[in-house]
Amino acid sequence: MPEQQPVLNQLNLVVRDMAAALTFYQRLGLEVRDAGPEWAEWSPHHQTLVQPNGVHLDLDSEAFARWWNRGWPAGHGGGMGVPGFRVESREAVDRIYGELTSAGYRGQQEPYDAFWGARFAVVEDPDGNAVGLTSTLDDAWRTPPPDVSSFA
Repeated sequence: MPEQQPVLNQLNLVVRDMAAALTFYQRLGLEVRDAGPEWAEWSPHHQTLVQPNGVHLDLDSEAFARWWNRGWPAGHGGGMGVPGFRVESREAVDRIYGELTSAGYRGQQEPYDAFWGARFAVVEDPDGNAVGLTSTLDDAWRTPPPDVSSFA
């Protein structure tokens, strides 16, 4: 019997300021999961955000990250990649990006029509993690990709 392929079910972001991170992700539209009274004392160090597709987005303090990952360097903070969030429409990308940047969050990439057929933007959370916003793909918006030699 072949081995089961690994399935992404959790993404942990290590954050410096839990309250600021929660505010950002709640403004983005995510809900904090009630983990029950046994987790109450951990709330400054760990929060799970609800995703309708079953993937957990967990926010962990640096102290907690060093507990479950002894190799986590102190002061490392953000910069782990770009978690992407699909939204309901092209207009929603623009609206959410505008709401977040108006609230003081730094925009890395203003909304634009990407060659792969989606509206796309990137904004930073309070720890400097890049967070992508993308609409569903629409073949009507596809264009030829850029020339790869321009990346040099």
